[in-house]
Amino acid sequence: MNTQQVLAQFQTTGLETCFHGRHIKPIILADLNGANWHLKDYEARGGYQALRKILGKDGSVAAADGSIGLTPEQVTAIVKESSLRGRGGAGFPTGLKWSFMPRQYTGAKYLVCNSDEGEPGTCKDREILQFNPHMVIEGMIIGAYAMGIAVGYNYIHGEIFQTYQRFEEALEEARAAGLLGDNILGSQFSFQLHAAHGYGAYVCGEETGLLESLEGKKGQPRYKPPFPASFGLYGKPTTINNTETFAAVPWIIRNGGAAYQACGCPNSGGTKIYSVSGDVELPGNYEVPMGTPFAKLLELAGGVRQGRQLKAVIPGGSSSPVLPAALMMDCTMDYDSVAKAGSMLGSGAVIVIDDSRCMVKSLHRLSYFYMHESCGQCTPCREGTGWLWRIVERIENGQGRASDMDLLDNVAENIMGRTICALGDAAAMPVRAMLKHFRPEFEYHVAHKTCMVPAYV
Repeated sequence: MNTQQVLAQFQTTGLETCFHGRHIKPIILADLNGANWHLKDYEARGGYQALRKILGKDGSVAAADGSIGLTPEQVTAIVKESSLRGRGGAGFPTGLKWSFMPRQYTGAKYLVCNSDEGEPGTCKDREILQFNPHMVIEGMIIGAYAMGIAVGYNYIHGEIFQTYQRFEEALEEARAAGLLGDNILGSQFSFQLHAAHGYGAYVCGEETGLLESLEGKKGQPRYKPPFPASFGLYGKPTTINNTETFAAVPWIIRNGGAAYQACGCPNSGGTKIYSVSGDVELPGNYEVPMGTPFAKLLELAGGVRQGRQLKAVIPGGSSSPVLPAALMMDCTMDYDSVAKAGSMLGSGAVIVIDDSRCMVKSLHRLSYFYMHESCGQCTPCREGTGWLWRIVERIENGQGRASDMDLLDNVAENIMGRTICALGDAAAMPVRAMLKHFRPEFEYHVAHKTCMVPAYV
């Protein structure tokens, strides 16, 4: 994707969206043009006002304008009121997660931003870091203040080095302006923030695998419990949130939790960035209110390419179960609606599939990815992902057996819930969903040694 294509996407997301009769302006992607990422540009858009609002009085230092500031407990309460849920995939309430951090703990505590965006279909976090890095920095500073944390890290995916460099530049700007480091803005609050560059392993997007990598070890997930809130980075209490989650926090503090909640729908406050890819005319990142109908999101992305028919949608990144068009067109884009339809909102990576696509071939590619990315720590995942791929490979190449569909489902079922992390589930769920909704295509492949869908011209 070239720079002009990226900027075109941001011009699209900068448009206000009509939602239940109200026009909602994007919160994270608004007013970006690709060049206005610097500190001065961010401050012109209201940047670091939330931090100044909080540190107006931190218990000992009053602001020159007489503002009273906010206590850490008040900040956490505002985030809880906003109904902000983790934007990395799990959708866990952010304010509730922040409240798990032990406030009375006197030792080191850590804050980590998970920018290890490596799942097929995802491309939102790298764009936030590239075009609006200070919003993430401010959100992390606010989170650190709320939880009494002095040191933080942003773990950035290894295959986006230019984005890592951009974030480092933004960090230097923030430090030079007194927004990071000791006694921020003249207060008694200090916070050091560092960028860490990963090496492209998909499994490091799992929070404990990320922590292992951040510590300089092989990126393999840990057993849970203990959970990171009590035993995280270097064995200390740690809170981990996604890039988009942190980026939403400054707006919430400036405008209030209730205002953010009102932008979305019940139980899913605010806006969400959807990375729309696949068979659409205008692939890209679209920030719309939570609860926006899928049909509206598809319309924003220009509709299905070349006027073809919508066949299926993977609504939350490649690990989420595929849904046929009929189910997806009835969905609104929020956690509860997509879950009710039988899938997951996940990271918001929406992969659109038109009627020219063979689902066997699609699963073949997905299965290879998960086999390749398994860290090999768990037997069900290490052996099971390879087994799944070999069965689909056999079907795709015209060597399938009548028993293969039941075998696929059985292997996938025996992977799920039996691994240390969710990568095993991520490999198994697409298989089971494909068989559930598109089994005739697999049966046709076995019977006729060829694809049920005519070759796309």
